[in-house]
Amino acid sequence: MLKNKPKIAVFGLGHIGLPAAALFADKGFDVIGVDINEEVVKSVNEGKSHILEPGLDELVERVVKNGKLTATMDGVEAAKKAKIIIIVVPTPVTEKNRPDLTYISSACRTISRGLKKGDLVIVESTVPPGTCDNVVIPILEKSGLNVVKDFGVAYTPERALPHNTLYEMTHNARVIGASDKKTAKRTAKLYKHITCGKTIIVKDLVTAEMVKLMENTYRDVNIALANEFAMICESLGVDAIDAINAANYHPRVNIHTPGPGVGGHCLSVDPYFIVDVAKKKGIDAKLIRTAREINEYMPFHVFKMIKRSLKEKGKNLKGSTIGILGVAYKGNVSDTRRTPSKPLINELINFGATVLAHDPYVSDEEIEKMGAKPATLNEVLNCDCIVLMADHDDYRKISPEMIQNSIFICARPLLKPNGFLRKGILFRGVGRI
Repeated sequence: MLKNKPKIAVFGLGHIGLPAAALFADKGFDVIGVDINEEVVKSVNEGKSHILEPGLDELVERVVKNGKLTATMDGVEAAKKAKIIIIVVPTPVTEKNRPDLTYISSACRTISRGLKKGDLVIVESTVPPGTCDNVVIPILEKSGLNVVKDFGVAYTPERALPHNTLYEMTHNARVIGASDKKTAKRTAKLYKHITCGKTIIVKDLVTAEMVKLMENTYRDVNIALANEFAMICESLGVDAIDAINAANYHPRVNIHTPGPGVGGHCLSVDPYFIVDVAKKKGIDAKLIRTAREINEYMPFHVFKMIKRSLKEKGKNLKGSTIGILGVAYKGNVSDTRRTPSKPLINELINFGATVLAHDPYVSDEEIEKMGAKPATLNEVLNCDCIVLMADHDDYRKISPEMIQNSIFICARPLLKPNGFLRKGILFRGVGRI
């Protein structure tokens, strides 16, 4: 453990950066949070969290009140004051699904202007393999300092599930790669302050970068397999959910759950980093690329289910009102990044439908940005066709008696069909018959 706790600067106060900054501050470190969003900086300095995450509001309020966490837009000054700098900025993909390292590069340029001898720079942002060696370090060395000799660079990917972030950040294992052994050990000691999870030091920076991508790509490919099973099962009249549950009793089988697509900033993005770097090396990552194609197709599969179901009831999609339950990318979160609900809403509107949407976690303004009309739960349940897209716990309470019309598309396996079928409701779902 570190005896004298150095000042920490955390660049990026988003879904991972703010919890990380607050956790270090709660362990007695003086932490400066850096963000380019003035509203985010203001809310943090007021002791408020702009992120919906259990326990984070109270944690931020406490550490700000205790004077351990402050926020600023002046990244250069923050870098000058800190001995440890953690980068947790976004790493999106372009419209052509190429890695966009704009935020990483910008943060590193800012940090280089305040970098000092003995500093430790840690990257937590998910990045393509080779980013630390080929992007981060060269930019930081423009400071006139040399990596290893003057400062250290480490990479330790975050592993946190939205709605359970604080627990996972304090209990999950930490994978650490670094520019040198001394930096790796220093980084491991630092994170022991906030996690009781195991620390795994790997050979180098690029190995640690690859580990993170492999974890999320494994899940994306597994979900794609489940989704393909679901579509095949639908054509055979087999309930895929029942079949998958039975198959998973095999001790070496763990098939994931099918659904309307994969969203969020990790699973729907990270595989593209591998595809891109593989292409540069002359390798066609066929399996990974195909899995992405399957998962990106799923909202359009749901669209076809809606269209067929309306036709069964003698209705046309054009002129119908479709109610969407949940526009967040997954259950019990407010995050709408790359949500599968967005392409579904676009497709429905393009074909002449009116779309109402309800989400207990997402603001009306965010729903309107997607092109849907914000609505109450009862209004959505009174639409020509109801589509459950996010498995929020709130929706578990929906009963057949609450449905005003006769079509319910349950794209997540949240509700069982029997009660709906007995009431004469046309119940469909991904993998359900």
